[in-house]
Amino acid sequence: MSHLREALARVAVVPVLVIEAPQQAPALARALCAGGLTVLEVTLRTPGALAALEAMRTAVPEALVGAGTLTRREDFVRARDAGAQFAVTPGLTAMLAQAADDTGVPLLPGVMSASEILAAREAGYDFLKFFPAEQAGGVALLQAFRGPFADVRFCPTGGITRESAPRYLQLDNVVCIGGSWVAPGERVRRGDWAGIEQLAREAAALRTS
Repeated sequence: MSHLREALARVAVVPVLVIEAPQQAPALARALCAGGLTVLEVTLRTPGALAALEAMRTAVPEALVGAGTLTRREDFVRARDAGAQFAVTPGLTAMLAQAADDTGVPLLPGVMSASEILAAREAGYDFLKFFPAEQAGGVALLQAFRGPFADVRFCPTGGITRESAPRYLQLDNVVCIGGSWVAPGERVRRGDWAGIEQLAREAAALRTS
């Protein structure tokens, strides 16, 4: 977990990727990395997601490529076998925590409420995905969490835009954020890699702006 947190702390934004065509994955990964975003999350929301993840691992060996939207035990096995270097879940159950332990895939589990944070901390996790960020209460709720959960750090994901991202990154309990705006589906479909690289470059600059 400490390795994963340190890796994600080096980036401002983790692209949350829904990839329809695995053959586009290498070019997409190269564009995002060229723009400075070297931690990538491929969500398991499409039939070709695992093939895309494998292709990204080959195309950008310098990047950290993980699998997102894992909801079942077998997802961890499939993600590990595809080369996922970390896993992201929308929530946390004992089964998911055990699956992460059994496969050895570092896990960033999702939480939305104080009770879920308590449960995750009892399971040994203090670096958590706050999801869905905007719908759950956004920056205001993360600010409120700082008091009772001073030892917990978050990666907010869900509904965050280029415009709202800086407000999250200013919080001292936020390590990084997840965002899909850096790789819009329309740009991916038409292969606008230069445009995606520029979006990635702007997102990477949010850490220092």
